[in-house]
Amino acid sequence: MSNGPIPPHVDPRKLADRGATLEGELQLAHLQRLCDPLADNAGTVRAKFVFARDERNAVVIHSELEVDVKMVCQRCLELVALPIQSACDYAVVKEGANTQSVPQGYDVLEVGEDPLDLLALVEDELLLALPIVPAHDPKDCQQPAGLDEPEPSEDEVTRSNPFSVLAQLKRDPNV
Repeated sequence: MSNGPIPPHVDPRKLADRGATLEGELQLAHLQRLCDPLADNAGTVRAKFVFARDERNAVVIHSELEVDVKMVCQRCLELVALPIQSACDYAVVKEGANTQSVPQGYDVLEVGEDPLDLLALVEDELLLALPIVPAHDPKDCQQPAGLDEPEPSEDEVTRSNPFSVLAQLKRDPNV
């Protein structure tokens, strides 16, 4: 088991042969694509990767990620702190290999001869775990002033429906 910084590139086959577990932290600021939708890039990602071989001797990876991010609430436009958690199971296959034999419950992860880019995998997982519309809990969210329903003014004249003439024509059997 390795505790400390997560290496940027790994060979999942060698780690699975050893039954290795990588556990550590990554700086959120190093994940540029993830930082784009965030209001603040301060913080750390807690990551854990368990490499193993399953009963078919295939390489599998179990990942667990946790991070607290700050985004803009789309209801009140104030900052909201959101805990993001992601857990995924991957079956590692060679590039171009048949993926039909991958058991259910596993995502396919194609790896060639080059090492696996672990930072990109972390970033992809967390991007998929971000909420589409970040918002506070409705009872905690304060809507900005001026967004209430406008009161009708006394000057407004109630207008008749322009299609009321059509309703009269519909009722008239001579038309």
